[in-house]
Amino acid sequence: MRKYCFILLIITLLSACSKDEMDRTIFIPDDNDYNLPAYTEWGYNSFGAEYERNYFLASNSIVPCKITYHDNQLRFSLSGRVTGGSYKTTTLSFIFTPSTPILDYSDLVKLNGVKINLTTINCTVTMEQDGDEKTLSVMGGELYFKRTQLLSIDDKVNRVILSGTFDVRFLQNNLPMTMSNGRFDLGITQNVFLSY
Repeated sequence: MRKYCFILLIITLLSACSKDEMDRTIFIPDDNDYNLPAYTEWGYNSFGAEYERNYFLASNSIVPCKITYHDNQLRFSLSGRVTGGSYKTTTLSFIFTPSTPILDYSDLVKLNGVKINLTTINCTVTMEQDGDEKTLSVMGGELYFKRTQLLSIDDKVNRVILSGTFDVRFLQNNLPMTMSNGRFDLGITQNVFLSY
């Protein structure tokens, strides 16, 4: 079944009009909550989470994900908008030490099945809103790279598809805040990955 789905993914992506079509955000609503994107593993460049009574979502006008690897730390950043909020851009970043170096974007497949406990000492979560970045006081949560896969076109690696889930509970002004039911499905190319 997985092989059939992967072949279907390749056919779908190859039938896209251009590379730009593969890089845009595609929003497929979740069956249980139409405000969130459905969990998929197709590289739709989409993410979403419930953020208190609002939603934190990918947008076509903002690159949804950028990843850097520096000094043995991987920074996985999701950028989008919060519904009902006044900020133009919100970026949630998870910074952690992977078990093996991630020197090239194709190395991201090493994250397949990896779960990151956000309360561990070697993990930091930040939130940036319109250029003002703050380190969150995390009380609980998890980042789970449920599935990572290489997508090749004409026998050449084109992108890594990262799919997974996240939730984070934190204190803000001594009040508990929650970002829950998060999911992501991202097509990562060398344009949004940097190792230095």
